[in-house]
Amino acid sequence: AWVTLTPGGEKVRVLDAGEVSACKELGNTTVSLLAKVAGINRNEAQVEKELSLLARNSAADMGGDTVVPITAVKEGKRTYTVYKCVGAADK
Repeated sequence: AWVTLTPGGEKVRVLDAGEVSACKELGNTTVSLLAKVAGINRNEAQVEKELSLLARNSAADMGGDTVVPITAVKEGKRTYTVYKCVGAADK
């Protein structure tokens, strides 16, 4: 894999929009990587997996613990909403 999780990213979950109703929205993050190498398309599932890893790392940097994809993967790019779920209901 070209992308690795940071220690903070390891603690971030990827959920669906219906699973974050009790969470606090922190903002969005758009992540991207090469979808083609030497003019050849990379495996779509692998690109999606690596974008998810990048989003988890970015969410950790923003103080979040959960990401929800909000756009489709297009040309190696995807946008996620970042949430803080753990302890969010306590505030």
